[in-house]
Amino acid sequence: MKTDILNKADIDKLVKTFYGKVKTDAKISYFFNDVAKVNWEEHLIKMSAFWENVLFSSGNYDGNPMVKHEELNKKSEVNRGHFKNWNSLFESTVDELFEGVKADEIKRRAFNISAAMIHKTLE
Repeated sequence: MKTDILNKADIDKLVKTFYGKVKTDAKISYFFNDVAKVNWEEHLIKMSAFWENVLFSSGNYDGNPMVKHEELNKKSEVNRGHFKNWNSLFESTVDELFEGVKADEIKRRAFNISAAMIHKTLE
C-alpha cells in the first residue's frame, strides 16, 4: 500500500527515483548529461531541497530555477515537448511511489512550475 509524501525521506526517494529515469530518458537526458553536464550527486541534493521547500515550506532551498532554465535554453533549445516529457515522467514517478493529498499537490505544483518556465523561457 502506498502512502502520501510525509517528510524529507519521501522527497529524497521521489527525487532519486525520478532523476534515475531522467538520466536515461531518450528525449531529455541529453539536457542534463551533455548540455548542463549535471553533477548528479549535487543535483539530487539540490532538487530534494527544492521539492521539500515547495511541498513543506522548509526554507532550505536557495536557488533560482528560472535563471538556470533560461541559461540551458540558450545552450540548447528547450521546447514544450521537453517540458511535457518531464511532467509525464514526474507525474508517473509520483504515482508509482505515493498517493494522497501531498502527492497530488506536488504533481500540481510541478505542472504549474513547468508552465511558468515554458512561458518565461520560450515566450
